[in-house]
Order: sequence, then structure tokens, then C-alpha cells
Amino acid sequence: MINITLPDGSIKPFDKPTSGVEVARSISEGLARETVAMEIDGRLVDATRVIANDVTLRLITTRDPEALEVMRHSAAHVMAQAILRLHKEAKLTIGPVVEEGFYYDIDMAPVSEEDFPAIEKEMKTIVKAKLPIVRREVPKREAMAFYKNEPYKQEMIADLEDGTISFYEQGEFSDLCRGPHVPHTGFVRAFKLMKVSGAYWRADQSRAQLQRIYGTAFFDKKDLKAHLEFLEEARRRNHRRVGAALGLFSFHDEAPGMPFFHAKGMVVWNALLDYWREAHAAAGYVETKTPLILNRVLWERSGHWENYRENMYFTEIDEQAYAVKPMNCPGGMLIFKSQPHSYRELPIRAAEVGLVHRHELSGVLAGLFRVRAFHQDDAHIFMTPEQIKAEILGVLHLVEEIYSTFGLGFHLELSTRPEKSIGSDAQWETATSGLRAALDAYGSDYIINEGDGAFYGPKIDVHIKDALQRTWQCGTIQLDMALPERFDLSYVGADNEKHRPIMIHRTVLGSIERFLGILIEHFAGKFPLWLSPVQVNLLPINDELAPWAHAVKAELRAKGLRVEVDDRTESLNRKIREAQLQYVPLIIALGNKEKDAGTFSVRTLDGTVRHDVAQAQFVARVKDHIARRLLDPIAF
Repeated sequence: MINITLPDGSIKPFDKPTSGVEVARSISEGLARETVAMEIDGRLVDATRVIANDVTLRLITTRDPEALEVMRHSAAHVMAQAILRLHKEAKLTIGPVVEEGFYYDIDMAPVSEEDFPAIEKEMKTIVKAKLPIVRREVPKREAMAFYKNEPYKQEMIADLEDGTISFYEQGEFSDLCRGPHVPHTGFVRAFKLMKVSGAYWRADQSRAQLQRIYGTAFFDKKDLKAHLEFLEEARRRNHRRVGAALGLFSFHDEAPGMPFFHAKGMVVWNALLDYWREAHAAAGYVETKTPLILNRVLWERSGHWENYRENMYFTEIDEQAYAVKPMNCPGGMLIFKSQPHSYRELPIRAAEVGLVHRHELSGVLAGLFRVRAFHQDDAHIFMTPEQIKAEILGVLHLVEEIYSTFGLGFHLELSTRPEKSIGSDAQWETATSGLRAALDAYGSDYIINEGDGAFYGPKIDVHIKDALQRTWQCGTIQLDMALPERFDLSYVGADNEKHRPIMIHRTVLGSIERFLGILIEHFAGKFPLWLSPVQVNLLPINDELAPWAHAVKAELRAKGLRVEVDDRTESLNRKIREAQLQYVPLIIALGNKEKDAGTFSVRTLDGTVRHDVAQAQFVARVKDHIARRLLDPIAF
């Protein structure tokens, strides 16, 4: 007798070995049809796997979050099978699941998106056939013999430890794989091939260049349709496309991975940092600045020379080794150490928007999201152990204030001590308890990532959510027990003895460049009025009114507004359209009637036009809207 314990605690007995599918069928045929995989004693396996002993079992159906990854893994096999049917000479390598779908690296003649319809057609044939996906386990030598004509598979098998090797078969197709997979190919119900790119075998440029074909798959066609619509909206909002169209920034081969901010981009940059400075000053921070290049000795003391050297840039000055800073922290330690401190001064909240450089591989560079030169909004808070909870709580409230100004939601994650770490058990307990107490006092739900902290201390990661419901990890709050020790930092306590300060390392925006990229996509280029590079565009309806338009421009600029005049000899409609394409929030047509009456005809970005707006009323309304940094479009 085999007893299967289900999640609700009930036990289903079977008089002979069974499978997850059969367990599901014993409950209902509908459940069996939707069973994708199963979890046995906490381990995800094929639903067709034979169960020969008493186990605790959870059926994974198409409605469970784990199911999508299993099915997409099978979709990669379906795609590979279709390609082999169409391209007999192709040699398979690996086909993993990725965040939004799957890919397969294949050694074959170059393909393009024009080849996708034929591949998808063959995939549909395979799916319609509902080919059973069967797992086989064989000794390593047998697997080597089976794949004697597959050099990449042989290389992969050779790297595996001696023992049992698993692969999966569906019809004439087989693939080396750990699994699990869906019971049959019919589960791959809605799919689409997305793109193709080149990839070197095992990321080695000296090895063969492969065709990496990406796809995505869902259980329901409606979900696929929604995903494709999401991707199209994300493409429309892509910060590289929008940034170029608005003239915000550019990249050049002369400085790969290092953005060039144009005049309009700098307007947004400065408006963002003006707000950052205002919010931090109100929260009791002082602003500091440290050098870009620092001596090797400093980086050895901080530990970066040993642990981070491959990501750093170096130079030599007066026959001494220097490094371009990849982060601001060591310089902040020197500032604190430059003078004695009393417990009465603590906490000291010192912030720096520092330019840092990191040697990222060219293949991972991605617009403003992944660059080699960027500004980090670091801050270091030096405090006593008793101040941990209050200071962490203060950072959380600052994070909430700043993110809400941009309409960004967020969630929090607490990462605890990893296996490899420095510091005593007591230090880690103090630090972790402080973070946990602050999170509990803050009152928001948070996720615990056991063992995912930094080697020098636990941390809170802040994940923001944009308008498309995508999450981005930007802010972080870390209790650093390494640098105060390495730099021998101290303060004089109430007992007149030296004590080691507790240090918080934190960012709110993270990389300013990356955060700007997120904002561009969050707002789809339609910045709120206070962030917009051009807030008002004046459009004189004829050449004779151009001088008056420039006089109005001077008056509005004197009031602190960002104003441009379009006095080209073009039709008014064309100038309005071009201003709308630049997402200018306020477009004002200037005619003789407006000049005589001292009024404006104001067009907002949504197309609404309000005539006869008094100039003084306009200025007052706009300045109030900007001062309050409102997100909603202005109305008159």
C-alpha cells in the first residue's frame, strides 16, 4: 500500500505504484488534464514520475506559478524539435527558461525573424500531436554513446559527474535535460518566437558562434496576447528611443557605456537632483564630495582591491597605482576619520552624489540601465547601536516620500547573514534585529531572503514598481560592519572611551542614470510639469508677433519657468503637432487678440484648449503646480 498525503492533510491510498497524473485523475479528469508537474516532499518533478513510496505530494496545475516555467522549458524542446525537422544539420546546445520565456542556442546556419513562421508552423504540428514527453535515465557511458553525433551534448555530458544521466524524449526528438517537463507537448498552447541573436558557445569568443532563438509561451492565448501588448507598450516607452527623440542623452563609440547628457537631459537631471537635495536637507543630511581617483592603498584597506579589482579602472601617478572609484564608500570613511567625533554628534548623515566607474562587459551594457560611468546617490549614516532602529526607520520614510513623488510603488525585502560573512554572531544579531525592528515599526509587509545579505552585513532592498507594474531594485539599506572596522573609525562615548560606530550604507535612487531611464519609461517621456525639460512652448501665429513672443518668454523665464519660442515660418498646426511630439506640457498660441487682451490661449498635452487665460493667473497656477511637484496634468 502506498499512501499519498495531499496539501490539505488528507491521505489517498494506492495499492500499487502510481504517478502524479493518476493521483490527479483519481480526484477528477479535469484536474488530470491541467496537471503540469508535481512536488514530492518539496522537490519539483514530472507529473508522470512513478511514485513507489509514501510521499507528501502537491499537484502543480496550469494555475500555479511554478507551472509556467515548467511549460516554457518544454516549449524550448518543442522549438528545438521543430528546428531539427527543418534543419537536419543543426546541432543543439542548451535551451533554458528565462524571465519572460525561453531560448535555445543552436549551431546552425544564420536565421532571421523571416524564418520564424515556418518554425512556428512546425511547432504547432508538434503541439497538436500531443507527443508524450518521457524521461529516461541511463549511465553516463550510455549517454555518451547515445549522443555520439552531438559534440555539444558530449561535451556537456563529459563535464557531469559519473552516474545516472537524464534526458527527455518526445517522438523522434531527445534532449539531455534535468527536467521537469509537462506530460505531453499539447500543454504548449500559446507561443511565439520573439527574436534571434548571436551567442558564443559557453560565452567563449574563441568557440563557435551559435544562433540564440528566443520565444515565449503561455497556457492561454489571452495571456500571450496581453504579454505581446505589454511588450509593445514597453517598446514604445523604451528609454533609449524616447531619450533620443526628446534629445535627452546619447552614447558614442568614443566612450562606450558612458552616457552624454544633452541640454534638455541636464534640465531633467538638475530638477531631479534639486528635489533630491531638498528632501535630504529636510531629513537632516549634509552633502559631501570625494575624489574620483584614489590611491591603491585605500582600495586595499577597503577590500575592493582583493574582491572587486576586475570591475575597476586603474591609472598610475608619480609611479604609484591609483584606481578610479567604483563606489563612494571608502572616501566617506576618510571624511569621517579626518576629525574626532563625540556621541553627541551622532547620528551623522552624510550623502554624496558621486561619479563612479565600473568595468562592465560590453555585452551587458543596456542604455542607461547598465553603464560604465554613473552617479550613485550614496549616503553613510554613522550612529550608536541604540540609534539603529530610528535611523533605519528614517531612511524608510525618506524612501517613501521620494518614490511617492514620482508615483512609484515599492516593496521591501530583508536579506540576512550569508554563509560567508565577517563579524561576530553578536554583531550580526544586533544588526539584523535593528533592521527587523525598523521594518516592523514601519508597518509594511516585507519578504525575508534568508542568507542573501552582503558578506559585511544584513540589508533591506527596496524594489520599486513602475507604471507597467515592472519591478526595479533601486534603493538599498545596508548595515556595514566591515568598513568601520577596516578604517578603525571611532567616536568618544558618554563614558569618555572610544567606541566603534555602527554604519548604514544606503541609496534611494541608486544609479541616477538608471533611475532616469526608469522615469523615462514610467512616464513614457511625458514628464510631469516640474520635471519637463521645456514647460511652456510659445507659438506666435505670424512673424510680426515673434518679438512679442520673445518678450513673453523673457518675462516667464524671469518667473522661473522653462520656456521656448517656436518662431519658424511654419503653420500653427504643424508647430502644435511638433510640440506635442516633444511632450511639452503647455503650448500657448500667441495672436493679436491675446496680445491686445494680455491673455493666453493655453493647450495642455491632452489636447484641451483654454482661451482667455490671464497671464498673471497662468503664472500663479503654473508656479503652484511646479512648487508642489504634482503628477497630475495641470488644468486651467
